Amino acid sequence: MLPLSILDLSVVTTGTPPAAALRNSIDLARHADKLGYVRYWLAEHHNLPSVASPAPEIMIGQIAAVTERIRVGSGGVMLPNHAPLMVAERFKMLEALFPGRIDLGIGRAPGTDQATAHALRRRLDVREGDDFLERLQELTLWETRGFPAGHPYNNVVAMPDDAPLPPIWLLGSSDYSSELAAQVGMGFAFAHHFASYDAAEALTHYRASFRPTRWRSTPHGILAVAAVIADTDEEAERLALSMDVSRLLRDRGRYVPLPSVEEAQAYPLTDADRASIARNRSRLFVGSPSTVMQALQPLIRASQADELMVITATHDHDARKRSYSLLADAFKRQRVAA
Repeated sequence: MLPLSILDLSVVTTGTPPAAALRNSIDLARHADKLGYVRYWLAEHHNLPSVASPAPEIMIGQIAAVTERIRVGSGGVMLPNHAPLMVAERFKMLEALFPGRIDLGIGRAPGTDQATAHALRRRLDVREGDDFLERLQELTLWETRGFPAGHPYNNVVAMPDDAPLPPIWLLGSSDYSSELAAQVGMGFAFAHHFASYDAAEALTHYRASFRPTRWRSTPHGILAVAAVIADTDEEAERLALSMDVSRLLRDRGRYVPLPSVEEAQAYPLTDADRASIARNRSRLFVGSPSTVMQALQPLIRASQADELMVITATHDHDARKRSYSLLADAFKRQRVAA
C-alpha cells in the first residue's frame, strides 16, 4: 500500500479561535496515528489569519508527545527566516526526545508577505538575493562538522550533540527544488496542491537524477495533494465549497479564516469566479472514496510517488477526520484487492 501522510496548516475557520485550530491539529494527529498514517507534517506561515501555527517545531513536540508511532515533522521550516544553528539545535532536541520519529522538512519561501519577512529577518545577516543554498549548507555542516580549518564555528557545537539531525527533506513546487533535492541526495516533497509546475515531471526528474549521499542512499518522493472526501460525491462537493471560496479569496490577496459551507454558498460568485474555481479544481480531489481514488491513481502512477501526503481543510473538524478515515480505508481495501 502506498504510504499515506498528512500535511496540516492548522487552518483557522470562521467562528473558531486560532487556539482551537491548534488543539484540533493535536486531535487530528492522534486520529491519524490510530489510522496508520506514517507521517504528520506541520507548516510554517506568518501573519495569516487563516493559519494558526507559525512555529512547526513547537507543534511537532506537542504532537509527538501524544502519539505513539507516527513520524512528526515540518512541512516545512522556512529556512530563510531562521539562523541555521537554531534550526539544528531545535530539531536535534526533538530527535533526542523522540528518536526515530522526527522529520526536518525545509522550504526556501518566506511563508509570508515582504513586511513580515523583514520583521522575521531584520536581526539576521540578511544577504542580497536568494541565500537558501548557503543556509542549507551551513545547516548540514552543523551535523557533519565540516567547517574549514580555522573557521570560528569549529568552536560552536549544536546541542544536544549526541542526537543527530533528523532526516532532511526539501520541499518544492518547481523543477528547482526537485533538481536540488536530487543533487544533494535528500528526500523531496512536491506541493501539487498549489504548484503550477507538473508534479509528474518534478518527481520523475528527482528520481532519475538522484545521487546517493550520507543523507539518503535511495530517492523518496512525496506527492502532496489537497483532497476532500465524504461518504458521497454530493456531500464531498458540499464540503469542498469552503476550500473553493477560500482559494478564490487567497488568489485576490484575502487571507481570511476558512468559511463555513453556508458562508461559501452565500458568497456572490461571478462567472469569472466560477471559472477560477473550476481551474483550481485541477489541484483539488473531491468526492467519495471511490471517486477520489479513481482520480488520484493516474497522478500517482505518472509521478512514481513513493508516498502520498494529503491536506484536507473543512470547516467542520469531524468532517476533516472523517475524510482522512475514508481515505485510509480506501487504500487498505486497495491493498487487500491487490
